[in-house]
Amino acid sequence: IWQLGLLNLLGFGIDPMSILVPFLIFAIAVSHGVQMIRAYRAEIFLGHESVRAARNSFSQLLVPGGLALATDTIGFITLLWIDVGIISELAITASLGVAMIIATNLFLLPVLLSYVKLPPHNVEKLQSRGEHLRPLWNRLDRITNPGPSLAIIAVAVALFAFGLWKSQDVQIGDLDSGVPELRQDSRYNLDAAVITSKFSVGVDVLTVIVETVPDGCIEHDVMDMIARFGWHMANVEGVQSVLSIASVAKVINAGWNEGSLKWRMLPRAPQTLALSVTPIETSTGLLNADGSVLPVNIYLADHKAETIDRVIAAVDAFRAAHDSDRHRFRLATGNIGVMSATNQVVRAAQFPMLMWVFASIIVLCMLTFRSWRAAFCIVLPLMLVSVLSYALMAILGIGLKVYTLPVAALGVGIGVDYGIYLFSRLESRLKRGDYFEEALLNAYAMSGTAIVFTGVTLAASVSMWIFSELKFQADMGILLTFMFIVNMLGAIFLLPAIARWLYRHHKRKDPPEPLDGNPETG
Repeated sequence: IWQLGLLNLLGFGIDPMSILVPFLIFAIAVSHGVQMIRAYRAEIFLGHESVRAARNSFSQLLVPGGLALATDTIGFITLLWIDVGIISELAITASLGVAMIIATNLFLLPVLLSYVKLPPHNVEKLQSRGEHLRPLWNRLDRITNPGPSLAIIAVAVALFAFGLWKSQDVQIGDLDSGVPELRQDSRYNLDAAVITSKFSVGVDVLTVIVETVPDGCIEHDVMDMIARFGWHMANVEGVQSVLSIASVAKVINAGWNEGSLKWRMLPRAPQTLALSVTPIETSTGLLNADGSVLPVNIYLADHKAETIDRVIAAVDAFRAAHDSDRHRFRLATGNIGVMSATNQVVRAAQFPMLMWVFASIIVLCMLTFRSWRAAFCIVLPLMLVSVLSYALMAILGIGLKVYTLPVAALGVGIGVDYGIYLFSRLESRLKRGDYFEEALLNAYAMSGTAIVFTGVTLAASVSMWIFSELKFQADMGILLTFMFIVNMLGAIFLLPAIARWLYRHHKRKDPPEPLDGNPETG
């Protein structure tokens, strides 16, 4: 509610893409709230009063909670790297939402908890419920054994290799025909498919702007070059038809000569050519007032990524060979021109965006935990999930586009919360001198239930998007559900398996050694 009110005050609106952000922010707030409630309940079990329990839980979660929300914010802010207006608004909207979570969950919630009074019988009931998962955490504690931990790491390495191999098949742009906002069986896309199949036009148009000299529309060499360009593009696979002032002028010239096909050509004399051009109004969009800008409309069969790449490559090849002072071919307007430009931005931004996300997480973990081991334990599972998400896109035929690219930053920024909460518990016990096995069991008991609940809650909330009538929302729902679940599994299984080997000097067979925060010792 605070986020929506703040957006209204700042003059931001809600569109089909940003409408998802409030739901996502709500899910994040629930996840952090669960961690705070879990810590508060643990303090109550120790016999502390509400005020003391709220103060202790705030002290315990201020650093990991602040770090988790900081990484969430950075994940959203990196979306500003993508020079697309709708994504920039999404980044600002999400960042404001996280700021509200910091105010409500980290500061307001402990204050509210300090006023909660639990009767003794309720405390006993809650404590008995908390013991139900103790056998599960005892079993998972076996991850600290060499065999299970190595097996988990081996599976992770195999999945990472598979993800790298399969992610190479991800294409930039749309993989289906029809408008990407709607499903293939929507009325609009079905009608568009019928029009494209029965006529030589379609809903996907690439307009190439030809800049020429004033009155270039009556210069034979200019018009002839436009006609040659039209013929060149008409023979490219995926092009339905080409409409230009040159093609219309040929038809008009034949009309002045009893419709003879022999006269469907461009007159060489400017005065004669003017007779064929004069009937063409500027309202047709084929020329401007002084005839110095002559757009060429190229109608495509679809807007699949491969079709756009093929057509744009053909335009680039022609203009590289024929551009001159008399005529310059410029890309592009029309919905295909916008898609092509967007695809180029996505292609250029995807790897720098992920690089900044992971680099910022590593730096924040190093500054917070003062340990390269901590950064490795938290970041490596995230990298695995990112690679697997690309592989999932390739398997499901989801293209990397303006709607799906933000998922990578969103998934990593939110998924890191799981690892941070679990590792902070693990590290705090190791600093006290606990054996690794005991520290991990305590981390599971204190944060494991909340992590599982958080992962399931986040996944369940965004999975509802899968049933949306808007296809891009459904695609985002699939990817985010996958990333939340796998990030949760990575925190529960892979992170402890990696930590078992990086902190092997804390095994039970060795004397307990308190951590001192030195990066060289952990």
